[in-house]
Amino acid sequence: MKRALVVIDVQNEYVTGGLPISYPAPALSLANIAAAMDAATQEGIPVVVVQHAAPAGSPLFGRDSHGFALHDVVASRPRDHLIEKTLPSSFAGTDLGDWLERQGVDTLTITGYMTQNCDESTARAAVHRGYSVELLSDATGTISLSNRVGTLSAAELHHAILVVMQSFFASVSTTAEWIAAARSKASLGRPDFAAATDAGQLGTGS
Repeated sequence: MKRALVVIDVQNEYVTGGLPISYPAPALSLANIAAAMDAATQEGIPVVVVQHAAPAGSPLFGRDSHGFALHDVVASRPRDHLIEKTLPSSFAGTDLGDWLERQGVDTLTITGYMTQNCDESTARAAVHRGYSVELLSDATGTISLSNRVGTLSAAELHHAILVVMQSFFASVSTTAEWIAAARSKASLGRPDFAAATDAGQLGTGS
């Protein structure tokens, strides 16, 4: 197993800009992102930083705006590769896949924002490319959503996505659990879709 830590869109827009993360609290997720990056550097795990970009003048993530800039928690720390993206998946239109292949990586650890958007999209794309995926529950975060279909609080949305990820796409853990696994070169295990279903939980097989 060779891990890479992927730090997605930890930019000012999500902290002091137009899309402030509300759950988990940014102070918590930023501290855990910092801890994960520091542990990765100490353990020789490559760190990939992803930065979302919109055209200059855009209301969110406009290139060269304050919101576009990486938050200091990430900008001040070492990284092995930096990519810009314009779509939710960190693989779409970037060299991430090629870079990971050159490094011999087979396991991606995802942190950053937002849980249901760029984190989830990257996790699903990674699984489709044959990677094992880990998602750090307290080093990610999101906002509340409301539209014509309904309303979800940030906490409800975050937890729902974590349940879906753990059912098939990613091994979900806390940052502390992941750091312990990284230091011991241990796996977090793999999701078990059958066990996550009603049939699996009831043991009926049907």
